[in-house]
Amino acid sequence: MDLRRYFGIGLPPGAVPFRITAEDLVAVQTLSVIVPVPVALDILEGRLGARLSGLLHAIPRDVDMADADAVVVADGSPADQAWRLLCEQHGVNWVIAGKVLARKRPRLLPVYDRVVRCALGRPRPFWLSLHAALREDDAALHRQLLKLRQAAGLPETVSAL
Repeated sequence: MDLRRYFGIGLPPGAVPFRITAEDLVAVQTLSVIVPVPVALDILEGRLGARLSGLLHAIPRDVDMADADAVVVADGSPADQAWRLLCEQHGVNWVIAGKVLARKRPRLLPVYDRVVRCALGRPRPFWLSLHAALREDDAALHRQLLKLRQAAGLPETVSAL
């Protein structure tokens, strides 16, 4: 996968941080999932999109998970509400919901899919477990991820996650 394109690096400006766009839905397809057409239309033109937009306004967009307060990813938070709202839609599972939100808030809400679950197990809840791991041992894991990002030649706008 081309990380630069996924994160919009080098593309014209105009990212829309508070609503899910057609470009976001196409980007999510690069991660091997498809948002069902009726759900995609409701996101783009219907009430679902409006509800998600309200929640996206309440989810910080320029904060790394390692720097965020745990409450930002806790049960009942706007991020959790958005994930649950997506999961309630017909044909949308936890993987699709997570990838859509990771697209909108990549620094805060990483992709959690079957591959990641296989590597990390099933920590419950995932976001809070990852948040704790990034902050333990004086943020050693987070520093290691930052070094990997630098070694890959990716700009700081790309999430360490």
